[in-house]
Amino acid sequence: MVCRSALCVTRNALIQTHASRSSSQHRDTRKVQTRGQQLSMNRFKTSKYKNTTPKIPKKDGWIANVRGGSFSSQGNHIKSSCSLVAFNTDQAGGGMVGLSSVNAASDGKWTVTQISCHADLVTDLDFSPFDDYLLATCSADETVKLWRVCDLDQEQPSNAEVTLSAADGRLEIVLFHPAASGLLAVASARGVQVWDVSRDAALTVLEQHEDQLQGLAWKEDGSLLASSCKDKKLRLFDPRAQPSAVQCVQGHQGNRDSRVLWVKEDNLLTTGFNQMRQQEVRLWDSRKLSSSLSSLSLATSNATLMPLFDPDTGLLIVSGNGESVIDCFEVNSSEPFLSQASHCLTDVSTRGVALVPKLALDVSCCEVLRLMQLTDNFIVPISYQVPRKAGQDFHADLYPDTVGHAPAMTAEDWWKGENKQVERVSLHPSKRPKPAAPSAQETKPKDLPRGKSKEEASTSSSPLSTPSSSAAPSRSPSSTSGLSSGFLPSPSPSQSSRAIQSMLGPSSKFRHIQGAVLHRDTHITNLRGLHLTTPGECDGFCANGQRVAVPLAIAGGQIAIFELSQPGKLPDTALPTIQNSVNVADFCWDPFDTHKLVVAGDDAKIRVWQIPKEGLNETLTEPECVLRGHTEKIYSIKFHPHASGLLASSSYDLTVRLWNLEMGEEVKRLSGHQDQIFGMAWSPDGKLLATVCKDGKVRLYDPRKSTLPVQEGPGPEGQRGARVVWVCDGKYLLVSGFDSRSERQLYLFSAESLASGSVASAPADVSPSTLIPFYDPDTSVLILTGKGDTRVYIYEIVPEAPYFMECSSFHSSEPHKGLCFLPKAECDVRDVEVARAIRLGKTTIEPVAFRVPRVKKEFFQDDVFPETAVWWETSLTAAAWLSGSNGQHRKISLRPKDMTPMSEAPKEAPVRKYLPSSVYLEEKTDEQKKEELLSAMVAKLGNREDPLPQESYEGVDEDEWAKYLAQIIVMGAQVVGRAFARALRQEFAASQAAAEARGQAGRQSAAASSFTGMTLQEAQQILNLSTLTPEEIQKNYEHLFKVNDKAVGGSFYLQSKVVRAKERLDEELSIQQQHQTKPPDQQQET
Repeated sequence: MVCRSALCVTRNALIQTHASRSSSQHRDTRKVQTRGQQLSMNRFKTSKYKNTTPKIPKKDGWIANVRGGSFSSQGNHIKSSCSLVAFNTDQAGGGMVGLSSVNAASDGKWTVTQISCHADLVTDLDFSPFDDYLLATCSADETVKLWRVCDLDQEQPSNAEVTLSAADGRLEIVLFHPAASGLLAVASARGVQVWDVSRDAALTVLEQHEDQLQGLAWKEDGSLLASSCKDKKLRLFDPRAQPSAVQCVQGHQGNRDSRVLWVKEDNLLTTGFNQMRQQEVRLWDSRKLSSSLSSLSLATSNATLMPLFDPDTGLLIVSGNGESVIDCFEVNSSEPFLSQASHCLTDVSTRGVALVPKLALDVSCCEVLRLMQLTDNFIVPISYQVPRKAGQDFHADLYPDTVGHAPAMTAEDWWKGENKQVERVSLHPSKRPKPAAPSAQETKPKDLPRGKSKEEASTSSSPLSTPSSSAAPSRSPSSTSGLSSGFLPSPSPSQSSRAIQSMLGPSSKFRHIQGAVLHRDTHITNLRGLHLTTPGECDGFCANGQRVAVPLAIAGGQIAIFELSQPGKLPDTALPTIQNSVNVADFCWDPFDTHKLVVAGDDAKIRVWQIPKEGLNETLTEPECVLRGHTEKIYSIKFHPHASGLLASSSYDLTVRLWNLEMGEEVKRLSGHQDQIFGMAWSPDGKLLATVCKDGKVRLYDPRKSTLPVQEGPGPEGQRGARVVWVCDGKYLLVSGFDSRSERQLYLFSAESLASGSVASAPADVSPSTLIPFYDPDTSVLILTGKGDTRVYIYEIVPEAPYFMECSSFHSSEPHKGLCFLPKAECDVRDVEVARAIRLGKTTIEPVAFRVPRVKKEFFQDDVFPETAVWWETSLTAAAWLSGSNGQHRKISLRPKDMTPMSEAPKEAPVRKYLPSSVYLEEKTDEQKKEELLSAMVAKLGNREDPLPQESYEGVDEDEWAKYLAQIIVMGAQVVGRAFARALRQEFAASQAAAEARGQAGRQSAAASSFTGMTLQEAQQILNLSTLTPEEIQKNYEHLFKVNDKAVGGSFYLQSKVVRAKERLDEELSIQQQHQTKPPDQQQET
């Protein structure tokens, strides 16, 4: 019994255990099924942003004149507010920040400017979320500065509003608090500080990281800070509770840079690298940081991923530094946590990325994101749009309320423990808040300890409060126009031209300038043994109005002299030369003496040569004088523009020396250069001397006052070479050089403030040769080309934005040694020639004319040819200049005596474009119509009275006859056509007279003439027949129809006349045959 009971109990227990297991398995199965259903539902759930499409504009819609920072830092290199875009730039060693507008101007173009911020590299920057014009920058100089920037049409500040000294080494990251005004988080290499800008010290200093800090981010409510570090750890800080991390977990396994940011709710997102060196994105729950919620591996690359997140749409932008791929993901609160929305491949690689605030988006085209992509030379605005029917209704489901511009609390309130969310505003156009304008009222900054300054605000307890957003009340058109009818007044012609100019942008009157090589009769050919490897500081050759000096590749530094008045083919025999005895470093003509050539040699000596008036007929071996003083090889030499016999020279001994050629001695020695001197240039008034150096500096000297530079500023960063020239009446310096990527660039500097860097720049192209500039002060036209180039760049330089106005380029068929420009008096003003240059080719010397196309060339174009300075005449001596005197060139007019200025030309009466209606309504007779038709035919055949081109063929070279022979053949056909047209006109007139003389013709013959529209005599004259026989008619018809074929110069009209003539004669033969076959009595009746 006991055993049976025990068996029963055991059996019942097994049954219960099995039932319990079945129930548990059933519950687990239901859980798995429910989770699978949820995953399935989430997977097939449709997102309204899944078709978000990036729209990349064409290149003319990019922000140009940008030099993106190429240095390494932990920031994104670019930030945006609703109004402005700020970015790192390579200028001034990275100590400057570039500024541009978010939206283009009315002409579709952007303006770019720079402000000098720090003495060292600017590592990061950030706009205040509550003030579009408050910019914070941090630098390697261990300071944080706050700037009150302005719109681009206003002058930017030269001093910061607030300067904070963190004293923690190089600073890497600066972030504004997302909810409190005047609160900053600043990160150095390993530490993080939180600053209230109204205080003199940091609110708190967080615990040091164990390695290089790589990423930092505020939570959306500003309660927590997250950081990523090179030690592969992810940390969370509560700055108000404790300086140490409240959580610290293992992050990405890769050793490369990582980034962190807060996304939806309490989630964190990090980017970095996994153990396989693949780019990786991870999503974390800040409440349970022990493991990540999800991870996504991207491509295998070394580029650091820069993430950007929009909390309103949940869209995540990820772009690699140095890559051209931009990915867009949607972040979800459940699986799948990351789903890709778009994959964008751009034309250029990325240096940095930034999102434009939501309040600046264009909701009319369903734009949900706008990304600013910083590249080497451009900022590309990429618009992410949802494909919907745009322009009608506001799509509220795409645009939830977003954070506004009003701070939720002050920095003091936050530090006391308050947590408040920023008030949200609607993106509906009618409900959107008015944009804030920059404060125009300046207040006196207070004196703060440690050199700190700030601007007092009158409406907030924070010293940097948001400017007032109140704007002037808008006025309706009826209240301002003064017209009750509602129609606007028509604009005046000047207003219309200004409106058109504002739409099309500024344009140069020289934009269609044309360069052309003059006729070969003016060329000097058969050049041999040219020295094609002169130093980079030398122009390669030099010319004045009478002769050209060209170095030869012959031992002893020989120079050939060619007279421009004696063009033609040079003999094969040796030419008389100047034997300089050493290699030529640089040489130039005396601008006031066309017979004096100054040559600098490798032996640090300067030799002065005097060329005979009749030209070089024998080899010269003894110079007029030799200047000694430099201790190293000479770079370049430049004559003073006013003082005769005053020469400047630069050398490898890093000095610039001034020489008095009349005395043959050194008079000044300038110092201050730290490296090779690339180029130098005298100011137009001759008071200052500018130099550009390999040490990356542009310097200004006043030689009569100091031997050290009076100004110094950042120049081109490339070390291949540079040139400098004065432009805009001496107000600006133009430097052609290379950037850090060895691309040719043009820079414009204000002569009054070199330290502030260039005011504008223009990219050229990639080439190893330095662009050699020539500037015409009369037209403000800048012409540049390099040794070995085939293209000549032409710009008009203006003293205000856009500064560089590009004109048409001149292209040569083969590479040239360079260009050398002649005095303005050599230009042919009758042909509107604004510049004349000498082009040195491999074996030729060719004159090149630069002309401006004009219609009324019979008038003197006084808008193109103002009075020009006679710079080829001296205005004072070297001794007078050295004693303090200044000279000025006299000016002359280039207008020939027999030409009337265009400004005084008689105004023509307006010509009607259309004839009056009476001309068209007037009835014309058949004879008038026939005469008009014949006149049109004659004009079509070219019956004009102008001379034929071959009549002007005089003195044509034998080798050109082949080219003209084809033209002569074609013109011969035209001559034949003209003669035929004249004969046809005479025959037509004779046929009319004969028709009138006939009077009464036979009824049948008259009926045939009426039917065919041609009389018998007209038909006989056309086919050239005196007697009518079928054979002669057919023979002449076939011949005339063939010779008047359009393929051989005839026309369909003439062939139609031949056909009609044959039809008329065939009809006449038929009538005659019928008359001959009739009986005599019928013939009598007839």
